[in-house]
Amino acid sequence: MGESAATTLASVLVLALGFAGAGYAYHKFYKHLVLKKIRNAFEPGDPVLELAAIGRGLTPPPDAEHWVMRDEQAHIDDVIAGKARGHYLLMMGEKGSGKSSMILDAMRKIDGDGCSMFEAHADLEIFRIRLGKALDYEFHEDYIGGYFSEKGPRESTALLDIERALNKLEKVALKRRIEKGKPLVLVVNQVHLLRDDADGKDLLELLQQRAEQWAASNIVTMIFNSDDYWVYERFKLLATRMEVLPITDLSKPKAIAALKSYRERYFQQTPELSMLEEIYDRVGGRLSFLNRVARSKDMLETCDQIKDIEKTWLLNQCWILGEEMDDDVMDQQKWASASMALAQALVDKEKEMDKTYCQEQGHVLPSFQMHEAQQVMTRSDFVRELDRLNLFTITSTAQVRASSVPMHRAFREICSEPGFREFLEETMERIAAIESLGRTRELVAKDLVLGGKYEIARTFEGIEVTLRQKEAEEEEEANDGKDDD
Repeated sequence: MGESAATTLASVLVLALGFAGAGYAYHKFYKHLVLKKIRNAFEPGDPVLELAAIGRGLTPPPDAEHWVMRDEQAHIDDVIAGKARGHYLLMMGEKGSGKSSMILDAMRKIDGDGCSMFEAHADLEIFRIRLGKALDYEFHEDYIGGYFSEKGPRESTALLDIERALNKLEKVALKRRIEKGKPLVLVVNQVHLLRDDADGKDLLELLQQRAEQWAASNIVTMIFNSDDYWVYERFKLLATRMEVLPITDLSKPKAIAALKSYRERYFQQTPELSMLEEIYDRVGGRLSFLNRVARSKDMLETCDQIKDIEKTWLLNQCWILGEEMDDDVMDQQKWASASMALAQALVDKEKEMDKTYCQEQGHVLPSFQMHEAQQVMTRSDFVRELDRLNLFTITSTAQVRASSVPMHRAFREICSEPGFREFLEETMERIAAIESLGRTRELVAKDLVLGGKYEIARTFEGIEVTLRQKEAEEEEEANDGKDDD
């Protein structure tokens, strides 16, 4: 019996030690595999570059010639290649100004070596998944040990998972910094898609803290790409190593040269200089507009279509309803009338400017400082929403102006319509009247409506108020008549 018991005990111990050893070995292997997958995510080649090449219908070589070369491209190339370090980058510019294209061009020149890029999203769970895809990190969802624990691998918040992913990235970046001598580059595109609420601000703060630490130690350079000003305002609170790179529209010579090069390369046409200048006068130097015009057969007609689209978008969002508007839409009309007042002020300021057009640089759109725009609108909370809707733009220097040249042309057309100023004033007067009615409270005394009256007299004890009903007065008058008889 003793021999059998010893044999059984030894077998159990061997099995326990075997399972424990196998589990420990699997755990160590899994942690090593996680770091290896993240390291491979920064090897040459990137899914973002493959998608961009498919979208263009070709796979250009790293030194491919582009139909427009911007001044900021050289600096972005240095940041992506790891030559410019010690800071993290915030790229700001209007939608369609070419920010993402410049990042992709810089990544393509080095074949994505040491770079990874992903798109932001308002939902934190989707942001977590996209970050995991960019880093090739599964957040321990494929870890077998999770099936034997009390809590599952997904029973956590998205913010905690993002923090864990950044911890793993930091370990990989430390080793790669020793091996290759340059930092990794992580690009977060379209940061403005995050919601301007508590969750979005917590995520931005988390990313900025990592960007500050990594920039100081030169292990990871983060690049944030944003269309909206509120992201800069949020970063400005804690920024010490942040570099702001404004991306503006092309100047007139570069826009004309880009249009000419595109038409010659793809349509074998050489447009006249007067035609190219007319196109620039109508749409400015916005790359997305120039690209659309250059691909069309009738370029001038496409310019007018772009302006009409911008004008329609403006009217659909913030047209005013005049003095006949219903009081139920007052809140929306406050926002709309303030927007139109700002548009009118920009058109009026253009008439006062000494120079609105420069032959060397092109358009000089009128603008206000942000505090002046808020003063014109008499509200401080509307201008940021207008920036989100791409009606107005807040630049990196807090200048408020039209979002584009076609949008400013739409401002001119709307404000020059007969009776527009009077119509805007009537709308504002109607809003003021509705607000006045809302502040006024009417007190109705039922006794007075029924014909009664109050008699107030001062006595030695104080003020005495007596209510006299109409029926009582009639009885007294009848009794007085009888006494007289």
